[in-house]
Amino acid sequence: MSSNIPRFHIAFPVHDLDKAREFYVNVLGCNTGRESDKWIDFNLYGHQIVAHLSPRDCSPVGTNIVDEDNIPCRHFGVILIWKKWEMLQDRIKKLNHKFLVEPKIRFKSKPGEQGTFFINDPSGNALEFKSFKNDSMVFKKF
Repeated sequence: MSSNIPRFHIAFPVHDLDKAREFYVNVLGCNTGRESDKWIDFNLYGHQIVAHLSPRDCSPVGTNIVDEDNIPCRHFGVILIWKKWEMLQDRIKKLNHKFLVEPKIRFKSKPGEQGTFFINDPSGNALEFKSFKNDSMVFKKF
């Protein structure tokens, strides 16, 4: 990760640290960092995400309709380069992990063309992974 782009940090609840570790390491390919019996740091493409053991805070998330898909209102993720986005979706398919929203291309052949998909971790935390055909479109209004 470029030192010019700040890394984000996000903490989120999980109901089982062992299941969280299995998902974030084996499905998403994260490395682990510091940990205790109450939390685990993961390296998600250079960003620090922290799973905190807090079963009572794991609750269903509301959704909004976006392009005819039910999109979880609370989610986090990473914008990847196109090739890495394709590699991650292939990895998830090979592992037979269920997609919450199947990989798709939005705004095909238009400004802001992007690939996106959503998955849930074992505690119901929704993650979105996306990629833009043209990275300069990430914040462009249209």
